[in-house]
Amino acid sequence: MAKQSDHAEAAGRAFRERVEALPFGMGPLILGHFDADGLSAVAILARALERLGRPAEIRLVGKGENPWSPAMREELARRTPAGLIIADLGVREGEPVPGVPTIVIDHHVPTGVPGEALVISGNGLDPEPTSSLLAYWCAVGSGPAEDLLWLAALGLIGDMAEDAGFPEMAEAQRRYGKTALREAVSLINAPRRAAAADARPALALLMAGAGPKDVTSGRYPETAELLAARAEVREALNAAKKIGPKIRGDVALIRFASPCQIHPLLAQQWRARLKDKIVLAANTGYRPGWVHFAARTAGDTNLIRFLAGHRPAGADENYGSGHIKATGGALRPADWNAFAVRLGFPEAQVEA
Repeated sequence: MAKQSDHAEAAGRAFRERVEALPFGMGPLILGHFDADGLSAVAILARALERLGRPAEIRLVGKGENPWSPAMREELARRTPAGLIIADLGVREGEPVPGVPTIVIDHHVPTGVPGEALVISGNGLDPEPTSSLLAYWCAVGSGPAEDLLWLAALGLIGDMAEDAGFPEMAEAQRRYGKTALREAVSLINAPRRAAAADARPALALLMAGAGPKDVTSGRYPETAELLAARAEVREALNAAKKIGPKIRGDVALIRFASPCQIHPLLAQQWRARLKDKIVLAANTGYRPGWVHFAARTAGDTNLIRFLAGHRPAGADENYGSGHIKATGGALRPADWNAFAVRLGFPEAQVEA
């Protein structure tokens, strides 16, 4: 079995070769997720590319956006990038922009082959590196990048891989301190969960900072925005916690409405209390015209397979990707209603 160091070296080498193949002096467009892992991956890649003389443009996803959706494909094609890097947004079927050199950096369960794209994946490795750690391996393979280690640590903590045994995590904790890193993750994750879902202030801190205390100290004005977002999310979550689950067989459903992205947090909390259930937290207020839901389990069920087995006819690329114990999706009302009825919750239907 290959060692993690072998995977790290291979990732760095493949990344460097693909970047060097771009037209001289031109950098790619980075499309990234807006959680702590995705933002940290984007910051690592952008800072590393800048050092290579390949300044990158950055585009963060927003509510309900997906690189493989028709709307996003059209936007990316209009931008005519020299190259494209997709970070922490899944591995799916087909190239988002055919003909554009593409790198996909991700650790979720792949649901297809993205054409001719270079895929740098952590899925299936043990322990499983997050997207930010994969990005750090890419950066190290391209030049001096040890000062970006703290960013990889934020992604590891954000995706609950802090205790997975990565030497990079141990070194980051020694260098920067566990408490400082954890507090930074709490703040970096807050804006994307708030109603506005604007993670740009969080990314700005990761691009400018030299360590986690630059995120939390108030040295930069964006910290105040993160603190306000965290307070907003905390208030929304406290209200949703008062809603108890309905249980049918192996499934527990909590339905509520909030403009904040708290359904993953709520599902995770109930997962710890309902250890033998598949927990679904369904949010009817996150995005108009959609029901967003998070699925979590502490049991043995493979949630990717579970959702595939209950996939409604109209589900699209927003449904059923992620991890085998942590996934979710977004459905139009009619498809959500069919999904809810099939699971045994006819009372959870919404107005179509």
